[in-house]
Amino acid sequence: MTVTRLSVFPLAGALLFPRMQLPLHIFEPRYRAMVSDALARDRRIGMIQPRDSSDPPALFDMGCVGRIADVEALPDGRFDIVLEGLARFTIVRELEVTTPFRQVEAELEDAGEPGVLALAERASLEMEARRFADGLGYAVDWEAVSRLDDESLVNGIAQIAPFDAASKQALLESDSLGDRAALVVQLMQFFGRHGEDRATLQ
Repeated sequence: MTVTRLSVFPLAGALLFPRMQLPLHIFEPRYRAMVSDALARDRRIGMIQPRDSSDPPALFDMGCVGRIADVEALPDGRFDIVLEGLARFTIVRELEVTTPFRQVEAELEDAGEPGVLALAERASLEMEARRFADGLGYAVDWEAVSRLDDESLVNGIAQIAPFDAASKQALLESDSLGDRAALVVQLMQFFGRHGEDRATLQ
């Protein structure tokens, strides 16, 4: 692991996963300053979830660092950016800074090679994803999905599925791609059942 200094963006529910992309609309002055600072340095921002609603909120220990892959600076000072997930990081300590945005010292994981699932794991994941998407009424290009590598499929579902913030954090913190895939399947089954229960009650 590499220890590095990161500017962090606490945002509930909007997790970034390694090798995924996350579009963001930046409008608050402190985060406009953060983006400007990142563009002037290494283009990196650490996405992390707040633990609570205090001001400033406590942070979870683990997030994902993203590189600004695309940016549009709007005339009024706002930004539309796309972050590309690089690797997970773990906060070592929060730094005392004079910037309006928060900064931490963090251990950055080595990205390594994309993870690979067993054939049975991949089949189970795709089957449950189809059932889950059909239940939510999502239109999905399953032929394109079948061409995704295992890590892109797992992390893609983990990032975009409408799970709650705690579930998404658990997915991010999963120790291996296999563990994350298994948890994704469990969450789709759980949220799928409860969605059906709510529909029945209505």
